[in-house]
Amino acid sequence: MLQQRTLKSLTRAVGVGLHGGQRVEITLRPAQPDTGIVFRRVDLPEPVDIPVGTLAVSDTRMASTLSHGGARVNTVEHLMSACAGLGIDNLYIDITAEEVPILDGSSASFVFLLQSAGIELQNAPKRFVRVKRPIEVREGEGQNVKWARLDPFHGYKLSFEIDFHHPAVDSTGQRVEFDLSVHNYSRDIARARTFGFTKDVEMMRANGLALGGGMDNAIVMDDYKVLNAGGLRYDDEFVKHKILDAMGDLYILGKPLLASYSAFRSGHAMNNKLLRELLAQEDAWEVVTFENEKLAPKGYAQLARAW
Repeated sequence: MLQQRTLKSLTRAVGVGLHGGQRVEITLRPAQPDTGIVFRRVDLPEPVDIPVGTLAVSDTRMASTLSHGGARVNTVEHLMSACAGLGIDNLYIDITAEEVPILDGSSASFVFLLQSAGIELQNAPKRFVRVKRPIEVREGEGQNVKWARLDPFHGYKLSFEIDFHHPAVDSTGQRVEFDLSVHNYSRDIARARTFGFTKDVEMMRANGLALGGGMDNAIVMDDYKVLNAGGLRYDDEFVKHKILDAMGDLYILGKPLLASYSAFRSGHAMNNKLLRELLAQEDAWEVVTFENEKLAPKGYAQLARAW
């Protein structure tokens, strides 16, 4: 049986929120089988659980935000991406403010936290959402077109293409494909940082956003070049970060996908729109488990032996 996974012990991190700039502490704790991933706002007078789910996404401007009742948690995508990359099914995330800490701007710190706590197999079958027919969402026309799509696939792979018309971005790889059965999330995707342009950062700060952002947690560019002294971590770091974000956004579904995801200029809003369209088409997907681990897609079966 391909089993669900949680943590062996709890682990903590302290940082600041990218947009709010607030100090925030998160505590990652083991959870029982079939719990899913649950954020818990422990700073509120009465702690509030915010379960991860597609319909819980309440805002997709600049980041993915989850809400339950009046409580919300912002910028969940990098932590969710790390959970997707390591195959974590069940997890409690206690958080002391409204926004997940940005840490170094990638998901690598979250991967380290999860691995340092240890990953434990649970006595329950891992549940997947298998896509049975293509689902696509599109916006705009001509040069403004953007789209995202899911196709049936026995495994999980993502391909993404960007188009920013910026010298620093255009000189790097514009398209990347990541296949969980072939590539290594921690090595190939997790270190890719979020990025922004100085002109946008100034405008965002005037609107109370990006207050915690800087060169220690983002790639920053002026009109021509990358300003970070260390340069890029990958030759194609920009598009790899979009894959990282997409993996986090799609994992908000609550279960790992068996599908091929492809996108052009997509973002948090379109990724959530794609999941909502999938869920609305009930004949387009099914929940499956693998009693025989050998029948599971290679990437997911390998996860169980990796730690």
